[in-house]
Amino acid sequence: MFDQALLAVARERLELEAEAIRAVADVFDDETTAIVAELLRCPGKLFVTGSGTSGCVARRMAHLFSVSGTPAIFLQPSDGLHGAMGALRAGDVLIAISKGGSSAEINDLARRVQERGVVVVALTSAPTAELARLADHVQCFDVPDEVDPGNVIAMGSTLMHAAWGDCLAVTLMRIRGYSWSDVVFTHPLGAVGKRDQLPAEMAALSPPA
Repeated sequence: MFDQALLAVARERLELEAEAIRAVADVFDDETTAIVAELLRCPGKLFVTGSGTSGCVARRMAHLFSVSGTPAIFLQPSDGLHGAMGALRAGDVLIAISKGGSSAEINDLARRVQERGVVVVALTSAPTAELARLADHVQCFDVPDEVDPGNVIAMGSTLMHAAWGDCLAVTLMRIRGYSWSDVVFTHPLGAVGKRDQLPAEMAALSPPA
């Protein structure tokens, strides 16, 4: 027998998180276009960083950018502050994810790589916090009430960041003309690489003017 009270709680949580993902549409603005342009002209690589749950999302985002034709690397912020930031060079781009924008390790890393000519993109819900103030580009997420339980556990807010990354990854894939055969080539050990037929290519998209 179904526990209706239990299922009601689960469905309520799902609706809250679905609302959060729908709210990502309101994040897209001229800054989004500028970030796409920045990534298209980037002569180096894209790095993505975050701590805690944001770090899990950052790792996922870097992977999916790479899968879809935009080379990207996840950088654990504490590793960055113990020498790994040496991998970043002028012209690279760093996407830093921090809901509160006040994580000391994220801000220190962003500030230091920016001094080396790296473009910093902040994903945050705090437009006046330090991360947003120092970043070259900011995407500010207005997180719906209770989408993060108690405004403490980063559930819905990190889903919003993940959805934003998915949207940019597909946009860049279409602009670059990165094909399904390119995707399949990088998946030789998975079921994707064993497909007999490929999907129809996505419609081409012009780069921002």
